[in-house]
Amino acid sequence: MLAMVLERTAPAEEAPLKPCERPDPQPGPRELVVRVHACGVCHTDLHVVEGDLELPRLPIIPGHEIVGVVERRGAECSRWEIGQRVAMPWLYSTCGRCKFCRMECENLCAEAQFTGFHADGGFAELVLAQEDFVYELPEGIGDVHAAPLMCAGVIGLRALRQAEADQAEYLGLYGFGASAHIAIQVARYWGCEVFVFTRSPEHQEHARELGAAWVGRAEDEAPARLDSAIIFAPAGPLVPLALGALERGGTVALAGIHMSPIPEMEYALIYGERTMRSVANSTREDVVNLLQLAAEIPLRTDVETLPLAEANEALRRVKNSEVSGAVVLTMED
Repeated sequence: MLAMVLERTAPAEEAPLKPCERPDPQPGPRELVVRVHACGVCHTDLHVVEGDLELPRLPIIPGHEIVGVVERRGAECSRWEIGQRVAMPWLYSTCGRCKFCRMECENLCAEAQFTGFHADGGFAELVLAQEDFVYELPEGIGDVHAAPLMCAGVIGLRALRQAEADQAEYLGLYGFGASAHIAIQVARYWGCEVFVFTRSPEHQEHARELGAAWVGRAEDEAPARLDSAIIFAPAGPLVPLALGALERGGTVALAGIHMSPIPEMEYALIYGERTMRSVANSTREDVVNLLQLAAEIPLRTDVETLPLAEANEALRRVKNSEVSGAVVLTMED
């Protein structure tokens, strides 16, 4: 199979992913081989490739917003049929035994494995999956438009819940990329008035198209105090700005897996029972709930496509905020 392989971390501009022919993966008893049709590219892939995250191994094939069809299955698999369309997210597997798994907080499992990080991911023609960690997609959502739901969408939904946005009148979104452009649709469906803080004129216009009540830059004053806020951009200096815009008793959720250092702040910014919390990975229930919402709302994902061989260019464009919505890799025949 053809795969884009990371052998050493480097800036996206240096094209660190190399095209390689790899042996086709062979499934274990409870595993599937999925033929990839589409794989989204997100900031976590960029953090993997550029070495912002400490990688458990190299070489690795990145990619964790995967949509494809079951090509082979292990001898003990019974949930999925050959040829069935499935989706595969960041969460690859968990131990199923620890206190977090027993408490339905499997996203915090210390033995969790992640797609494109511990296990080879979807920047390839074929990918190995655990039978219990893939999902059936709603009818009517094509492969390319479904791919960003597997991370951008799921993390957006978890961030909304961590921010308690379902109880918010005014919600602020800092950064407006792949995840935020899905999260705003859920927030509007819940009845939130959404203010978007982003410096990109293109992203500001995109936010308006998707129903933002106000758009501006992070340092601008919004029309009302925020009940909840989510920081999608991996920039620590946004934290005091978001807290400064937050109403008493409000919550700021930090949606990224990686963030630059948070600057020293005055205690007054968090006083008044304001809360700041991180968003760590996601659970299988999060994925199921997001897919239900995707069909119910219905969610729209705005995507740009590139062939698998241009994965380095896709990463560069994500890094430089040159994408409105999400970028998705497709497999060439």
